Amino acid sequence: MDYASEHEEFVELARSAGAEVCAELGGARDRPDASLYAGSGKVEEIAQAVEAHDAQVVIFNHDLSPSQERNLEKRLHVRVIDRTGLILEIFALRARSHEGKLQVELAQLRHIATRLTRGWTHLERQKGGIGVRGGPGETQLEIDRRLVHNKIATLERQLEKVRAQRAQSRRARTRNEVPSVSLVGYTNAGKSTLFNAITQADGYASAKLFATLDTTVRQMELAPGDSGTLADTVGFVRDLPHTLVAAFRATLEEVRDAELLLHVVDAADPERDDRVRQVRDVLAEIGADEVPALIVFNKIDLCPDETPRVERDAQGRPARVFISARSGQGIELLRQAVTETLRPDMVDEELRLPAGAARLRAKLFELHAVYGEATDADGTMRLRVRLPYGRLAGLCRAAGVAPPPPPPSMAVAVG
Repeated sequence: MDYASEHEEFVELARSAGAEVCAELGGARDRPDASLYAGSGKVEEIAQAVEAHDAQVVIFNHDLSPSQERNLEKRLHVRVIDRTGLILEIFALRARSHEGKLQVELAQLRHIATRLTRGWTHLERQKGGIGVRGGPGETQLEIDRRLVHNKIATLERQLEKVRAQRAQSRRARTRNEVPSVSLVGYTNAGKSTLFNAITQADGYASAKLFATLDTTVRQMELAPGDSGTLADTVGFVRDLPHTLVAAFRATLEEVRDAELLLHVVDAADPERDDRVRQVRDVLAEIGADEVPALIVFNKIDLCPDETPRVERDAQGRPARVFISARSGQGIELLRQAVTETLRPDMVDEELRLPAGAARLRAKLFELHAVYGEATDADGTMRLRVRLPYGRLAGLCRAAGVAPPPPPPSMAVAVG
């Protein structure tokens, strides 16, 4: 990511946290200053800007050590927030569900726990936001530490229950042979808009960084008579704080345990290749880098030269799909690519049923697997069906009807 793009993202992060950006300062050093991160001259320049604009908070686009943050606050006389603290502020504003709030609070406390060397720090500081100098004043450091660690332990127990419930739900879906798909991608790539388009849901979607935090799982139709689940997860960002990755473990396990990832990329983003690498880095960090992934280039309505299409790899499998979630272009192509990836045994052929197989005919119609029908003079029913081969063969055997031959992709070579 070049400097201009990184700077633009940082400013947007600050605004997403509710800050009004009144001044922007940059600098370059071979290595950070041990006590202040920035050099003393640059800190003086920041102090002058704070005074000139009557600023209430200074935000660094870097992670600061507890001592650096403390020393800067003493020199600048305003609250100082580093990159991790900024992202935590945004997450605190965006969390809506009980689980999301628990995860954000846990991440905040883990971050605060490393900064309890300041005399004025207290648990009540986590109630503050941008421009709010939290804490009621000097308190006993050891009491603060004990309170923080006790609260962290309580939140970890509560989230462990959530994790167990999610695991139980995933096991139930596995027993029922319901495939699971998860949306991943850089924040603001359009995941929630795509989620709504595929599942016909009406979840919140906005062109903001981290617009949605709470994982939502809905049913998605793969093919007539076949469905799976689609999970919309938190967006990623460059240098996603480790405290967040740890706190959102229960949520991110939906990604790690999915059968397929839809990696949503903003096709109109000039930094899209770099975004893809950054998302893959986070996937590797949470142990999801081995999960099969389909790249979905979204927002092609903003790209005059792009058209809805599916690009395939050397083996002929879907690898990249170009769509617009907002306009609906390519959504059916994406659905077909997902179905082909998850259900390589999908068959689309004519099934001949004797007149006495009315129950099987009714079941196939109930599954919406029939899209053509004709009847011969002898009463034989000819149905045009589209269904995973295993499901179709099982229904045929249960009805006492010989199943059709398996597709070539399922053929087994015998030497």
